[in-house]
Amino acid sequence: MATLTQYYGTGRRKSAVARVYLRPGHGRITVNKTPVDAYFNRESIKLVLKQPLTVTDTTDDFDIVANVCGGGKSGQAGAVRLGIARALLEFKPELRPVLRQSGLLTRDARKVERKKYGQPGARKRFQFSKR
Repeated sequence: MATLTQYYGTGRRKSAVARVYLRPGHGRITVNKTPVDAYFNRESIKLVLKQPLTVTDTTDDFDIVANVCGGGKSGQAGAVRLGIARALLEFKPELRPVLRQSGLLTRDARKVERKKYGQPGARKRFQFSKR
């Protein structure tokens, strides 16, 4: 039995976590067992998702299987993008300078700030009344 060569990368963005597997193939992308066109309906999100592949010219070299949970569609797309970039590094470490220059290896650490007690939101305050 032949061994399945695959490369793995984990991506996180906001509260979304993506586990991404790169397998040699023809450029098919599946997210949560659904084709990428059905899962992400906005074209801009699909461009974000495919950015690491276009930068490294490996668009048609791999089939991508991603499992994503948490967050919204935008955060999930960012998580998958980071996962793809990390998996590409595992495949070929020489791609690091190209990916780094495009800013695809940096984990975006911004998260939603929690709401504070006695206030209507994280930063917003109730209106001040002097009298």
